[in-house]
Amino acid sequence: MERVTLLPPSALSDGWIDPKYLPEGKDKYYIRNRQVKEPAGGWRHLRSDEIEQLVKNNNTASSWDTVWVTDEFSPAMIKDNKFYGTVRIGRVCNGALQFHDLRLPVGITNSSIHSCDIGDNCAIHDVHYLSHYIIGAHCMLFNIQEMAATDHAKFGNGIVKDGEPEAVRVRIEIMNETGVRSVIPFDGMIPADAYLWAKYVDDTALQERLCDITQRTVDHHRGYYGEIGERCVIKNSSIIKDVKIGTDCYIKGASKLKNITINSSNSEPTQIGENVILVNGIAGYGCRIFYSCTAVKFILGNNCNFKYGARLINSIMGDNSTISCCEVLNNLIFPGHEQHHNNSFLIASVIMGQSNMAAGATIGSNHNSRANDGELVAGRGFWPGLCSSVKHSSRFASFTLLAKGDFPAEMNVPLPFALVNNNVAADRLEIMPAYWWQYNMYALARNTQKYRARDKRVTKVQNIELDTFAPDTMQEVMKARRLLELWTAKAYLKSVNKATDIPDNELAETGRSLLQGERRVVDGLTITGEDIERSRRPVHILKAYDAYHAYGEMLIHYAVNNILESETAVEELMKELVNYKAGSGQQWMNLGGQLVMTADVDALRRDICNGTLDTWSAIHNRYNELWKRYPADKLRHAMEALCHALGTDAMNGALWLQALDEAVRIERQMSERVYMSRKKDHDNPFRTSTCSNDAEVLAVFGKAEDNAFVKQMARDTAANISRIERIKEVI
Repeated sequence: MERVTLLPPSALSDGWIDPKYLPEGKDKYYIRNRQVKEPAGGWRHLRSDEIEQLVKNNNTASSWDTVWVTDEFSPAMIKDNKFYGTVRIGRVCNGALQFHDLRLPVGITNSSIHSCDIGDNCAIHDVHYLSHYIIGAHCMLFNIQEMAATDHAKFGNGIVKDGEPEAVRVRIEIMNETGVRSVIPFDGMIPADAYLWAKYVDDTALQERLCDITQRTVDHHRGYYGEIGERCVIKNSSIIKDVKIGTDCYIKGASKLKNITINSSNSEPTQIGENVILVNGIAGYGCRIFYSCTAVKFILGNNCNFKYGARLINSIMGDNSTISCCEVLNNLIFPGHEQHHNNSFLIASVIMGQSNMAAGATIGSNHNSRANDGELVAGRGFWPGLCSSVKHSSRFASFTLLAKGDFPAEMNVPLPFALVNNNVAADRLEIMPAYWWQYNMYALARNTQKYRARDKRVTKVQNIELDTFAPDTMQEVMKARRLLELWTAKAYLKSVNKATDIPDNELAETGRSLLQGERRVVDGLTITGEDIERSRRPVHILKAYDAYHAYGEMLIHYAVNNILESETAVEELMKELVNYKAGSGQQWMNLGGQLVMTADVDALRRDICNGTLDTWSAIHNRYNELWKRYPADKLRHAMEALCHALGTDAMNGALWLQALDEAVRIERQMSERVYMSRKKDHDNPFRTSTCSNDAEVLAVFGKAEDNAFVKQMARDTAANISRIERIKEVI
């Protein structure tokens, strides 16, 4: 514990960087002078009459010789202040600044200022301790208790400054509470970086290189001043220490901001509200952080909401996400996450985006172990229902919906778009694959549009796939169809008392024949999943026949829509695709929201380790190169998916016509299901039981056919069918 010590008066103005950390020939202000842009007319000393007026206005200085001003300076606007060390003040006019209802005169009053640079026409009033900051022009600082920067300030970056031990390095312990997957934060870190770092923890060379790259990302020398960008407003706040703030940021009533970077700009201003505590982290552009929330060791992506008493600790939160009223610890969260209920709990997880945590959901409660080393991985679209409790370690395919319930054991659910239910009465786990496609098409079809509408980012560093039907989900669909074939075959062979210990290829062929045959045969079987729950109770697969065909429809829809979206002319594209042959079947992974082939990730790792990519900027450029190539890669994968759905290794004209005819049927079916799943709510008599008459029902709930998305879906369906018909003419 540090003790209070007595120092000479000179320490108030001279104490900053220990001389042993200064490069030869440099003074303590050499970095500060690089950070500050000198005004057009330069700095000048105060005139004797200006000093006289400043003294009359009850200002004091450790030395008036170290107070510098510009050509336009009005000492009448400087009152009741104490100046220490070298203070440089930009232009001070006789005017006022206004932000919302706050109006303050330009000038400095009732403040203690230590070695700061203050921009043109700022309003600084009642700042009780302002030390080693560079304040941009037209800033408003009002009623702040302490605002200071130390010589070893890192502004949330996990680096080590000269003379510091490794122990002071800040790491964010994501994905696992033990810290074994920890990453070192830096300004500009995105979920792709964090996942690459934490996922491949066994790659020692990669870990060493990423640590070295990050250490070099930020200057290790001491002496950087805190920065407040132009047009920032900070009022009624307590402690702001070692903070770097971009332009146009609005902070009101913050309790403690320490060792952080707050990115903000004129087009994407960040706002921080009352009683907020942010320590050791980085906030992205356009964030809104309000109402007594706390974040410690964190990264917030761009366009994020964090509010209403939420706690975010050792976690990284992707772009376009909202967290409020809940507790989130040791997580890596990809873009598009929603968690806004007071009693939800998320711990030690990788949540791969477009997710929603319902009220009462406790994800990773560790009730099954005394250890804190469990993990959970959930693909895109993860949605645990009301009061669902899930144990570590578990894994869920994309768009898994958990029904309300306490799931008693670890799970590994490989079936995407599924509803998972803990049937307590029958003591079994039940899974209905392709549930969303069959029973809630409105929500499924609207998903892509919804997340596109929520993407308000201007600064887009993290590339994000927002389409529901994409290589990651369709890869899981193809694997799920294979599993349904195997499990259906085993169920049938057991029902006729035949052995099931035959090669998987033979099992799959039998299951495929059954699933493509008569429904009644499959519906009469009791199909159980394997290796899904860590228990001895059965896992029942419900409506396997419908799910198998629904998955096939998804694959055809995915393939044809990629053709429709291709920038290549239809005639040229069809010439390439008519005689398409299936290839190697590349595997894909979700890299922070961007979908990348695993082979490309492996190449990326190699290039980092061999020094080809030696900065985070270079790594991000590689992400962008892969993103530019993604439409072509995605189209090839879509063709693989189509071959899988049609049970062929090569396409020809007849198969293409079959696929396109099926695509037209699927388009119409989707539009009808969107309408019917919406109409189901309108037809619910309990929904309208609160209304007295039909007129009130119509005023409150409207008509299903008048729903904006239902109408949009109908228009899109008509347009897609028209385009498909034109493609058929080319074949």
